Parts: sequence; C-alpha cells; structure tokens
Amino acid sequence: MSTVAAETARETPDDPGRGAEPLLRARGIVMRFGGLLAVDDVDLDVYPGEIVGLIGPNGAGKTTFFNCLTGMYRPTEGEVRLSGTVLPPRPRKVVMAGMARTFQNIRLFANMTALENVMVGRYCRTSSKALTSILHGPKYRREEAETRQKAQELLDYVGLGASAEILARNLPYGDQRRLEIARALATEPKVLLLDEPTAGMNPQETRDAERLIFKIRDSGLAVVVIEHDMRFIFNLCDRVLCLVRGATLVEGTPKVVQSDPRVIEAYIGTGDGTDSDITEADEAELAEIRAAEAKAAQAAGGHRRAKEDQA
Repeated sequence: MSTVAAETARETPDDPGRGAEPLLRARGIVMRFGGLLAVDDVDLDVYPGEIVGLIGPNGAGKTTFFNCLTGMYRPTEGEVRLSGTVLPPRPRKVVMAGMARTFQNIRLFANMTALENVMVGRYCRTSSKALTSILHGPKYRREEAETRQKAQELLDYVGLGASAEILARNLPYGDQRRLEIARALATEPKVLLLDEPTAGMNPQETRDAERLIFKIRDSGLAVVVIEHDMRFIFNLCDRVLCLVRGATLVEGTPKVVQSDPRVIEAYIGTGDGTDSDITEADEAELAEIRAAEAKAAQAAGGHRRAKEDQA
C-alpha cells in the first residue's frame, strides 16, 4: 500500500489541559497483516479534557488504529502510553488502566436489560473473588448494590434512566448507541474512544449524541472519535487527525484540516481521472486487510477461549 507522507499542522486549542503531559500518547504505531500495511507510523497525543477526531476515507486504517490503542491488536511496531505508563496489548489491562471504547457495530448483550449491560462494564472495578461471589458473601452483596446504583446513575446521565429494565434488543437504535456509551463509562475511564457513535442516526439523534459527548468532555474525560459525518466532527472536536491509507495526512484544528486541499482530495478525488479516493486496486487490498483482521480476531478469540478452558 502506498504511504502518504505525514505532514502535520499542529495548532493547539485554548484548553488548560494542553499545558500538561498528554494523557494518551501513541508513538510510531505500525500494524501489518502479513505483507499488508494497515497502519503506517501513526502518532497521536490526547490531552485531558480534549476531544480529538479521527477521520479518513474508507480503508484509511481508523478502526485498526483504535484496535491497536485498545489492545485488541498487538501493534507490529510502536507503543501506547496512558498517563505515562506503557499499555500491554491486552484489552482487559487497557480497560483497567483507564481507556474504554465503543464499537462501530453495536456490541450489547441483547437479552440483558439496559441496567444489566451497564453493570457488566462496572465489574472491572469490583474486587470480590470467585468464592465470595459464589456464596454471595457480605462483600459481594455490598459491591453488587453499589454496582447497581452506579449503573442506574449512568443510565440517568445518558438519558436512559427510564429504560433500565428494558432488554437491550428492544431499545431504539439511538438508545442502543447511548447504552454502549454508558457501559463504557461504567469502567471509569480517563479516555473514551468512540467508533462512529452517530452511524445510522437521524439528525435529532446526532444532535443528542453531540450534546452527550460535550457533557462527557466537560466532566473531565478525554474523548477520541472516529466519524464519517464531517459536519459533526468539525463542530465537535478541538483537534482532528486525518488518515489516508494508514498514514497521517494532516493534523490540526478543525479549521486547518477542513481547509487542507489534500483532505478534500482524499475524500472527493481530483476530478482529473487520478482520484485519491478508493480505487479498485485499493478495494482489493482493503478486502485482503479485512480478511487478515478477521483471521487475527478469530485466532485471538480461540486463544482466549483456550486459556479460559485451562483456567
């Protein structure tokens, strides 16, 4: 895959968090699937109280980069640090360290209630051991009550307080998106990663999602958002990073990025028959990357199941 030179325009927004060290710092992230280069030497800094957008055409490597940040993939090269500590490529360890995410395709427990879905996210912050949990000892009962209370508070926070006992599968689509955010917040993250949080939403739901993300940012969390809705992303973000074919094209304020001719060219092409958008060859390569990602995810799932069986 051809490499796009990383020409970075770094303009810092007027944000008090920018005087501090980055909360999340990714350096030199490379992800190869065999001979296919999906992410090519990408850097990212995220500061406290900041919303950063990640954009790019289809096949740009955005979700693959998210998977590297959150431990779902082990990067071929590079490292990810949260609060100065290197994160291991293990999703549970990443969540425990303080980074949570949602997914492009909603991943809720369909046959559990909204409240139960959020409680699942909260369990990483409980300390009851297996025996205490089995016997429903005092510590388990205390933590279970606290978990239930916290889950209800989070449902209220995202506007789903009245839907606590509704099965996740019976919630409207926009509410399912908000429920996923509530479950991620239940892990008590420092950084929240949202993968296309408005995908499939109508305009009103999109406005509601924007208000919720601002609310989350104002509570002190840092947020990183992948989104294809450019109006949404440029209204929302303090800073935007544009990827093309796995590499950084430009980074800067929304004003800088949306006015960069290379970004416009990447999305709509040059109009001279040499479009920068996805070509047939790119589509074929993208299909190979997706197949390699699926194979890697299947292998990782099999490895985890084997470890669980041994345990």
